[in-house]
Amino acid sequence: MARERLTAEERTRRRFARRQWRRRWGVWRWVVAGVLFVALVSTGVWLVFFSSVLALKGVTIDGTGYLSSAEVERAADLPMGEPLARVDLDAIGKRVEALTPVASVEVTRVWPDRLRIDVTERAAVAVVDVDGTLHGMDADGVLFRTYPGRPRDLPDVQLASDASSTIRREVAGVLAAMPSDLARRVDHLEARSVDQISLVLRDGRTVVWGSADQSAEKAKVLQALLGFDAQQYDVSVPGRPTTSG
Repeated sequence: MARERLTAEERTRRRFARRQWRRRWGVWRWVVAGVLFVALVSTGVWLVFFSSVLALKGVTIDGTGYLSSAEVERAADLPMGEPLARVDLDAIGKRVEALTPVASVEVTRVWPDRLRIDVTERAAVAVVDVDGTLHGMDADGVLFRTYPGRPRDLPDVQLASDASSTIRREVAGVLAAMPSDLARRVDHLEARSVDQISLVLRDGRTVVWGSADQSAEKAKVLQALLGFDAQQYDVSVPGRPTTSG
């Protein structure tokens, strides 16, 4: 009987010990889990932000035409070897946008170790002769590239050598508002001031345009007037166009 009582007491002690162990483990397992979580997060932060494992090693450049990829990469001044997560994308974008032929740029991370630079270049709407050099001008009036010879598909813009950027923007706005079929008929455009813009068509006929205001409406009116035999068309007031000659 005594041996049976001791055995029963032993079983009771063991059950009690197991309960105590489970209770302690219930507390400590959360401590262990917390320590492991902190360790994993710390390791992840170190890998991403401080180690060379995910450092910048290369770049992909897309969208260039007039510019070369090498020119864009030089302008970007990439911090090779810097952790990719810490690379300042905005700063790189601003450096690339400082290139005159660039209209806009988007810089993105390509994990684990590259950047992607998507460039949108300016598109020429006309050619401007500046001191004997042919420059492409975009829809904002920006002179952004040069040509070895006069492109046949772009109208010529004749400006005074001291023409302001405001006049260039007005002229560019006129050309940008024209449908492509009308723009192809324009030989050159002359601008004495922001409200004295005129066109000379490839067949020699002239158009008094006025300012860049209502250019889209003026273009529609001119297209209708070109069906009439005349040497000069005046669309400076699109609601009251006139012809002569």
